[in-house]
Amino acid sequence: MNLLVQAYDVLLWAGLLKGLQMALWPRLRPALGAYAYPAAYPVSLLLFGLLTWYCGLLRIPVALALLAFLALGIPGIRRGDYRLQEIQSLAAWDAVFLVGFLFALAVRFTNPPIGYFSEQYMNHAFLASVIREPTVPPLDPWFAGGHLTVYYYLGHWLMGSLAIVTGTPSEVVFNLIPATVYGTSFVALYALGHLILPRWRWLPLAVLLLVPPSIPRSLVSGADLYTAFQDTNWIIAGARFEFPVFSLFLGNVHAFEMAAFNQFLLIFLLGFAWLRWGGLDTRGRGTLTLLIALSTGSMPLLSSWDALVYAPAVAVFLLGLTLRERDRSTLAAAIAVPAIAFALYLPYYPALEPAGIGGIGTGFPPTDPLAFLGVWGGFLGIVYLAVARDIRRLPVIAAVALPALATGYAALALVLVPLAYLLLRRERSFADLLSIAGLAVLAFCEVFYLEEMLGGDYSRYNTIFKFYFDAWILLGTGALLTAAGWLASRRPVPASRWLAVGAAAALIAAPVALDVDIGRGLLGIEYPSAGYHTLDGFAYLEATRPGEAAAVDFLRTLDGDHRVVEAENGDYTYYSRISSFSGIPTILGQISHELTWRGNGAWYAERPADIRAIYENPEETLALMEKYNATLLYVGEPERERYDIRLPDWGLVLIYDEGGVQIYERLAGSRP
Repeated sequence: MNLLVQAYDVLLWAGLLKGLQMALWPRLRPALGAYAYPAAYPVSLLLFGLLTWYCGLLRIPVALALLAFLALGIPGIRRGDYRLQEIQSLAAWDAVFLVGFLFALAVRFTNPPIGYFSEQYMNHAFLASVIREPTVPPLDPWFAGGHLTVYYYLGHWLMGSLAIVTGTPSEVVFNLIPATVYGTSFVALYALGHLILPRWRWLPLAVLLLVPPSIPRSLVSGADLYTAFQDTNWIIAGARFEFPVFSLFLGNVHAFEMAAFNQFLLIFLLGFAWLRWGGLDTRGRGTLTLLIALSTGSMPLLSSWDALVYAPAVAVFLLGLTLRERDRSTLAAAIAVPAIAFALYLPYYPALEPAGIGGIGTGFPPTDPLAFLGVWGGFLGIVYLAVARDIRRLPVIAAVALPALATGYAALALVLVPLAYLLLRRERSFADLLSIAGLAVLAFCEVFYLEEMLGGDYSRYNTIFKFYFDAWILLGTGALLTAAGWLASRRPVPASRWLAVGAAAALIAAPVALDVDIGRGLLGIEYPSAGYHTLDGFAYLEATRPGEAAAVDFLRTLDGDHRVVEAENGDYTYYSRISSFSGIPTILGQISHELTWRGNGAWYAERPADIRAIYENPEETLALMEKYNATLLYVGEPERERYDIRLPDWGLVLIYDEGGVQIYERLAGSRP
């Protein structure tokens, strides 16, 4: 794809984000005042997602959601809400957004491939499915006849709706998503820093840029960057760990990674409420209540794991706020937030049908404390410094760690000491509250895990995978706010503004200048070694498998309600690629994912057997295709490797035959 065309896509995408933000900004002023401008970036995304979701539910074009933003913006123009001088004075917020956006864009520009490693195929499949047929619930591209009622998909829906409105192809959108998340997260974090700190307000942004202590330790010991990332990825026995900057380089755009911007928004909103609630009038409190409800209510659909962390955190926060304020409007807000949050997406819940969580398990072997410190040592060090004076004053409280130590849970003991001291403080800063929440999540993960399909040594795989990401955000933001507070109390750094500008420029330029290529180095994806800088996630496919790339382009031109038959062969290989690339549902994609979502039903053996019969038993081909309403049959190199292909000589029409790929269409009404 031409770079000029990609530049146009980026400008159009960024222009839409800016337009949504500007339309909403004046409406947030009653609650957020000077912070309405930065908060409008992430809030407008959530509102756009909500409106387009209902468009999909009602089967009307998602672009109609833009009418609501026009209805917000046009009266604002007439009222004079958009004064040029004021907008110019707010340009620093736009600059912060652009730094995050362009940094992540530069990372993806040097790491663009959508490969089968990790869950890139799955996430692109969801995105392409939404773009191809934007209905609620979206079609499951890996289970013909099924829907994504088995999964949380709002992030894919939101980004797919932005793609539909802008006309941006999915392979470019896939690499614009991290830029969108980083831009909106940067501006929310900077707003939080601005709210709390007199200086060093940018330091909380580092939670999205820092790496765990294990990374530099591995590099010093002689490992290359790719090995260091991989070793840290699997540093916790029986589990996987991701931190934000690793997720960015990996380019997975998993649901919980896309949802990160909402976590930072909610943290900012709660911080604003903690510090400014008493000074708000009735209208301001009402608007802030709605914003907290919108953020909280979007979490189950963005990433249900986030909701499991933040729903109780928000409940405890609202209880604390109510006890502190002791007035009726605060009590009303505490009651309204969960009610509104649940009601916002009420039609979503009755349709849910995942295999789900089987309960809460215990008794998993304790985490290696050295591995634990390899992940959390940096943030824990800051928190321990923060409570050092408390420890000296009341050392007996540290005995809370003794039961954990006696039973071998050294990592839990490391968490319990600062957690106890922070909880016992009479007055807590908002940074303390965030650190408490993050430490509580880590303590939970040491003792409990949520029971799923995975068992044995991997029983807590997903618990660590998802909850550690949330803990990184909570504990990391709290620790960095604490450290920034210490630095802010010191003498200002001369020419700090110019240093910040230089640091921002270096951050944006670094990914391209250093050419850190995770795709080739970590994922082992083969593509041309020179000049491979693009936002087209399929460019490597055009270079390495041009026949398949052309066939996918053809499939994406087909209109109508199609389903495609392609080879099935497990997970994390070059299979399920046609449904992933095109968004056209297939009979069965990556089987372990569907097993996790749907449980072990009759389909588990039936669908793979039916796919094999379609390719190998010509007398059954048409009947089995009709069984799944499959209209297209794809034959490429993987299908020939997997099956002994024998197709019927009637009932199928060859509609594509190029580059070693044949695509057949089943004639309507064809029967053996």
